[in-house]
Amino acid sequence: MSLHLWIIPLLPLAGAAINGLLGKRFPKSLVNAIALGSTALAFSYALWVAAQFFGMSPGQIPYIERHATWMSSGTFSVQYGFWLDQLSLVMLLVVTGVGFLIHIYSVGYMAEDAGYYRFFAYLNIFMFFMLMLILADNYVQMFVGWEGVGLASYLLIGFWFLKDSAANAGKKAFITNRVGDFGFLIALFLLAKHFNTLEYEGVFKAVSAYPVEASAGLLTAVGLLMMVGASGKSAQIPLYVWLPDAMEGPTPVSALIHAATMVTAGVYMVARSNPIFNRAPMALMFVAVIGTLTAIFAASIGILQTDIKKVLAYSTISQLGYMFMGCGVAAYGAGIFHLMTHAFFKALLFLSAGAIIHGLSGEQDMRNMGGLRKYMPKTFWVMTVATFTIAGFPPLAAFFSKDEILWKTWASGNHMLWLVGVIAAGMTSFYMFRLWFMTFFGEYRGATADDAHHGHDSHDSHGGHGHGGPHESPMIMIVPLMVLALLSIVGGWVGVPAALGGSDRFDHFLDPVFHTTAEVVPGAEVATFPAENHESHEETSTEYLFMGISVAAAAIGFLGAWFLYYKRTDLPAKMAASAGGLYRLVHDKYRIDELYGATIIQPIILFSTYVLYKGVDVALIDGGVDASAEGAKEISDGLRHMQSGNIRSYAGWVAAGAAVVIAFMVWRGVR
Repeated sequence: MSLHLWIIPLLPLAGAAINGLLGKRFPKSLVNAIALGSTALAFSYALWVAAQFFGMSPGQIPYIERHATWMSSGTFSVQYGFWLDQLSLVMLLVVTGVGFLIHIYSVGYMAEDAGYYRFFAYLNIFMFFMLMLILADNYVQMFVGWEGVGLASYLLIGFWFLKDSAANAGKKAFITNRVGDFGFLIALFLLAKHFNTLEYEGVFKAVSAYPVEASAGLLTAVGLLMMVGASGKSAQIPLYVWLPDAMEGPTPVSALIHAATMVTAGVYMVARSNPIFNRAPMALMFVAVIGTLTAIFAASIGILQTDIKKVLAYSTISQLGYMFMGCGVAAYGAGIFHLMTHAFFKALLFLSAGAIIHGLSGEQDMRNMGGLRKYMPKTFWVMTVATFTIAGFPPLAAFFSKDEILWKTWASGNHMLWLVGVIAAGMTSFYMFRLWFMTFFGEYRGATADDAHHGHDSHDSHGGHGHGGPHESPMIMIVPLMVLALLSIVGGWVGVPAALGGSDRFDHFLDPVFHTTAEVVPGAEVATFPAENHESHEETSTEYLFMGISVAAAAIGFLGAWFLYYKRTDLPAKMAASAGGLYRLVHDKYRIDELYGATIIQPIILFSTYVLYKGVDVALIDGGVDASAEGAKEISDGLRHMQSGNIRSYAGWVAAGAAVVIAFMVWRGVR
C-alpha cells in the first residue's frame, strides 16, 4: 500500500502558486477557497494517513517512499523521499491542524488588507516548506525545507514592506538564520564525507556502529554544529535576537511561526538526530545547557516588556528552551510533548493577542489597555485558558508536558538545570499573569472613539478597521480560538504520567523513534541517561513532591502578578525607580542588540566600506580598469592626430615611410 505522502506538501504549494500568480484578479472569496481549501485538504489527508499508520505493523515503520534520484555523484546520491514514523506523524498533524486554524483566523484579521491574496500565498508556501522539512527522509531534503521556511518567514515578517521596521525585521530574521544554517550545513558536509550518505536510514545505521564518545570526536562535532543551526532556527542563545523583531509581521504570522512551524524546526531536527546525539554526550549536554539558559534569560526579559506581542515572543524563546532542555537530557519524548502542547497554547495566545489588537485598532502597548474583559468577553475567556495553561496549572496541557521535562531533568542527575527550570517556570507565570491583569482588569486606559491610537500593527495603516473603541472580534476569528482553547485544556491528557494514574501514552508512542537505535547493529553502544527510563528512579511520592514544586512556582508567579498589577498598581513604578540601572538594563533586553551592533555589525560595515569597497573595488578593480582605459584613450588620442585630412601631411608621412623602408633595404643589402 502506498500512502502517496507527496500529496500533503503539494496541496499548499498548489494553493500558493494559484493565489500568488493569479490571486490579484480573484475576489477574496476565491482566494479564501484556494488557500483554506488546500490547507484543509492537507489536514484531512494527514488524518487519513494517521488512520493508515495506526494499522501498520511495527515492521512497516518507518514507512519510506522514494520517488526519483535528485542528485548523484559517484557512489553518493540523494533521492526525493518521504519518511513517516511516530515523530513525523505528530509533527504532521500539528503543522496541518494548527496551520489550518491560523488560516481561518487570518480571513477575519486580514480582511481589509490590500495585500490579501499575497498574504495567503505566503502562508501556503510556508506550510509547504515546513511539511517538506518534517516528511523528508534525508538531510538534504530537510535542509531545503529548512531554508524554505527561512525564506517564507522573511516574506511574512516583512509583509508590510513599506514600513522600514517591518522590512528591517525581515532582513534581520533572514540573515541571523543564515549564520545558524552555516553550522548545520557544515554538519551535513561532515556526515556526507564520513558516511557517504545523507539519508536517515543510512546515516543512523552507520552511526549505530560508533561507540559513545568519551571525549570530543566526529559525532560531537556534528552534534554541536547541528545545535548551532537549531539555535538560529529555534531562537536560542546567542541567535535568538531575530524573533522579538519578527513581531513586525501580521499577528497570524507570529502565531504560525511561533506555534506550528519555523521555530520548532530546530527541536524537531535535534530529536530526529537522536542516534547522533545519544553517542555524543558532550553535544547533548550543550543542548541542555543552551536550552536552560535561554529559558531563564528570555523569561527575565519578558517580565518588563510592555508590547503584548513582545511578551509572547520572549515567552516563545523561553518555552523553546524547555524543549531543548528535555532533548538535552535525552528525554526527547518530553521535549516533543511540550512542542505539541506549546503549539496549542502559544497559537491561542498569539491569536488572542491579535484579537485584542484588532479590537483596539492596532494598539499593542499593554499600558494603554485595561478592563478589556468587559468589552471582549470571548477573547478574555480564551486568553485566560491560555494564560493558566502556559503557567503550568493542572490539569491543563502544559502542566503535563513542562512538568515531565523538569522531572526527567532532575531524574537525569542535572539538578542545577532543574532548579533553573523551576525558577524560569515561576517567572513565566509572573509575566503571563502580568499581561493578563494589565490587559483585562482595572479601568480601560486606552484611546476612545475620538482619539484612537494606532500602534505599529495597525490595520488602519494597512487598509482597514478604523473602529473607535474596544470591540470583540468577528466569529471567524473567535471560533479558531475556541478550538485551540479546548486543545490547550485536553491536549496534555495523552501524556498523563503513571504517578497520576496515566500510562505515559505519548512517551510510549514515541518509544520506537527514541529507544531502538541500538537495534540497527546488534551490540552497538548507546548513551544511557536515567531520564530515558519510564520506571522512575525516585519514589512516586517524590514525583508528587516535584509536581507540587512546579505548581507552587506557578502559584507564586500568579500571586506576585496579582499583588503588583491588580492589588497595588502603584508599586511597579516605585520598584522600577528604586532598581535604577538594573531595571533599565533588563527593560532594554540586556542591550544585546546594541552589543552585537558594536562588536559585529559595525566592524563588518567598516571593513566592507573601507577595505572591500574603497580599497578593493574602487582602488584596485575600478582603478585598474580605469587606468587601462585612460592609457588606451591617450594612445588613441595620439594616433588620432595622424588622421588630419591634409593631403600634404599624408604625402609627408608616405615619403617618411618610404624613406624608412628604403633605408632598411639598403642596410640589409650592405650586410
